[in-house]
Amino acid sequence: MTLQQLKYIIEVVNCGSINEAAKKLFVSQPSLSNAIRELENEIGIEIFLRSAKGITLSVDGSEFLSYARQVVEQASLLEQRYLYEKPSRQLCSISTQHYAFAVNAFVNLIKQSGAEEYEFTLRETRTYEIIEDVKNLRSEIGILYLSPFNRKVIEKLLRENRLDFHPLFTAKPHIFISTQNPLAGKASVTLDDLQEYPYLSFEQGTYNSFYFSEEILSTVFHKKSIHVSDRATLFNLLIGLNGYTISTGIVSAVLNGDNIISVPLQVDDQIQVGWIANHQMQLGRQAKVYIEELRNVIREYGLPLQE
Repeated sequence: MTLQQLKYIIEVVNCGSINEAAKKLFVSQPSLSNAIRELENEIGIEIFLRSAKGITLSVDGSEFLSYARQVVEQASLLEQRYLYEKPSRQLCSISTQHYAFAVNAFVNLIKQSGAEEYEFTLRETRTYEIIEDVKNLRSEIGILYLSPFNRKVIEKLLRENRLDFHPLFTAKPHIFISTQNPLAGKASVTLDDLQEYPYLSFEQGTYNSFYFSEEILSTVFHKKSIHVSDRATLFNLLIGLNGYTISTGIVSAVLNGDNIISVPLQVDDQIQVGWIANHQMQLGRQAKVYIEELRNVIREYGLPLQE
């Protein structure tokens, strides 16, 4: 087993395919495949499952990847300390539902990294894809929510994919609206108050189940409904159409300006936001820093953290 082979495994996981990894590593695809096969034969496990659709990590491979990342990281630290090499390129990948606080924490992570070179990825994406990203280790961490309505379905899916949910905070539902919306002056609103306003939600693509919705109360009928795919479009429509969406109540003036406010929604429901990770994989240094930055941002908004 060599350090180079460990780096090969990590790169294949990051790229999602042997062919793409070979291009980034400047080696031929057959050479890379042979190196992986030799390592698998040496340690007696199948790291990758091969199929016509490509490759995925096996259960044993997920555990092996955790150790490989630690070894490569420690080797890099040794080289920096004793061979006076420049710091290694920092890597971190996060998948999340469309939360401003997740972006705030990501900004803080990059500012604190101090790395001369880095390759960080933040995917604001659909609920099912977040789970798939973390399951296949394209992302170390995923951020999503549980509610009384979706909890059993999402937790079952997490268990089946060997993923653990770690709660961050629980919030009461709020609506996001423009400061020019006629409801902006109310201390709170009801569902009846919202009937004549366009309802905005994030579309979930192929997996457009009520349980995968990013907004609670997904089964409630709306006379006017608009589905969008990104947060900037949603906020533009909130302003342009006097629309509304339902979320945690955390809105960032720094990222989204002063035109959007949150108003409490009078419903008997709650939103528990947390992060998910593969329970067989130990998080890398930058992923751990990101979680701490998440917690710091949540504290700044005055929400009680959950352990």
